[in-house]
Amino acid sequence: MMKLYLLLFLYAISFSSFSQNNVLVFQSDFGLKDGAVSAMKGVAMGVSTDLKIFDLTHEIPAFNIWEAAYRLSQTAQYYPAGTVFVSVCDPGVGTARHSVVLLTKSGHYFVTPDNGTLTLIAEQLGIQEIREIDEVKNRRQNSNESYTFHGRDVYAFTGARLASKTIAFEEVGSKLPNEVVKIDYQKPVLENGVIKGGIPVLDIQYGNVWTNIDKKTAEKLGLKAGDVVKVQVFDGAKKVYQGKLKLVNTFGEAEIGTDVCYFNSLLNFSLAVNQGNFSEKYKVYSGAHWSILLSR
Repeated sequence: MMKLYLLLFLYAISFSSFSQNNVLVFQSDFGLKDGAVSAMKGVAMGVSTDLKIFDLTHEIPAFNIWEAAYRLSQTAQYYPAGTVFVSVCDPGVGTARHSVVLLTKSGHYFVTPDNGTLTLIAEQLGIQEIREIDEVKNRRQNSNESYTFHGRDVYAFTGARLASKTIAFEEVGSKLPNEVVKIDYQKPVLENGVIKGGIPVLDIQYGNVWTNIDKKTAEKLGLKAGDVVKVQVFDGAKKVYQGKLKLVNTFGEAEIGTDVCYFNSLLNFSLAVNQGNFSEKYKVYSGAHWSILLSR
């Protein structure tokens, strides 16, 4: 009997970090030109006025599931365990795609359509458990005739109920296998003296090109500040850019207008023009089909 009590105690301790913390974070491709985002927040506040509501971004390019996946992976790690994220980039709204809540091994919750949005979070934070949203129990009252705004009627409502502890995770709906829909993309690899990686996203404000080649992988090539790096960029099979760039620690190490490479705030290899726009200058963009090669 003592062994049973001990096991139950350890189980409770291991899941204590998964307790919701009243923090609710919204992301969408809705933009802020109309009332869609405000409507979602209104639904959430209707569940509980004690919620602490934050925005990750609402400027995901329309229908760009891949960028929604990346912005979650870029940001979620900085929020405490127990935070609930609601991500709505849902070009298949109203179709048979699953509406889910993913609990990660880090204790974060993600309320979203399972359409590829969870690709990177599942890899980064790990899957503890996934449940499908039971829309009979977890849907805004009198919204059954609306088929095109699940962000308001299902995801915001369920996320708010979960974040405020109005429902427990087990009350979201039935348990699903620990698998998510994944978007295929180029992971960073080193082969025969060449590193190949992807370009998941741009640093939009400045036009810098962010890759997924982490600093540890780059260092396997012997790269350090001051080195000149040979760079090739591809849009699918088409080569878009080729050049030699100096690796710098800060932009102040280069003349204004100079092309450089550096490690960004996530310690991933990136391309920039000092006080310019690399993306516009060379027509280099981002997405799962973009790739980059680095060599000495």
